Formats: sequence, C-alpha cells, structure tokens
Amino acid sequence: MAAPYRQDMPPPGGFEAVKYKRNLPFRGPGALVILGGVAAISAFGFYRYGQGALEKRELQREKAWSRIHLVPLLMAEGDRDAYRRQQAALAREKEIMKDVKGWEAGKSIYNNPKYASPQFVVL
Repeated sequence: MAAPYRQDMPPPGGFEAVKYKRNLPFRGPGALVILGGVAAISAFGFYRYGQGALEKRELQREKAWSRIHLVPLLMAEGDRDAYRRQQAALAREKEIMKDVKGWEAGKSIYNNPKYASPQFVVL
C-alpha cells in the first residue's frame, strides 16, 4: 500500500516576516540645506566681486591721476630732446655748408620769424 499522505506544514511559531520595506541609507543633506549653502557661497562671491570692483576702480583712478601728473615731465623731456636734436642738426648744417658764401645756418626758408615746433620726430 501507499504511504499515508503527509502535508508540509510551517515550522512551529510560523515563518519569519517577509521584508518588503526599502532600507535606504542616509543620502546626505536635504534640499533646503543645499540651497542655503549655495545662497551663502553666492552672497560671499558677490561681496568679494564688489570689493574687487571697488579696488579696480581705485587703481584706475590712481593710474589716471599719475599719468596726468606725469604729462608736464614727459613734455619737458620731449622738449629737451627736440632742442638737443635741433642743435645737433644746426651744427651738422654749419659743418656741411661752411664753404657756401652767404649761407645762414638755421635760417627758415619761409621768412617767418614765428617758431613752429617740428611736426615729425626722427627716431
């Protein structure tokens, strides 16, 4: 004869509970914390940018005023250089034209007594 039928039964006390809930670890700071951090860093960056713009403006102002104060010095230096070159050219003209009778070194060919500064500079 066949063996008597025996049904499989749960263990005494039952099976353990089925774990169906998600077990996610902590993933970092929340959205408001991140937004606050970005806002704080941006505010600090804008502050530093503003301070840099003020410093740059002050340096530009200082540069402009230093150039304004240097203009007379540079003009005087240019005038001295032009005078030195004019005297050297006059000496060369006297040396070259010493054998020509009636030649006046440095006399204007335009017969104009007014002084006109040279319009070009020979480098």
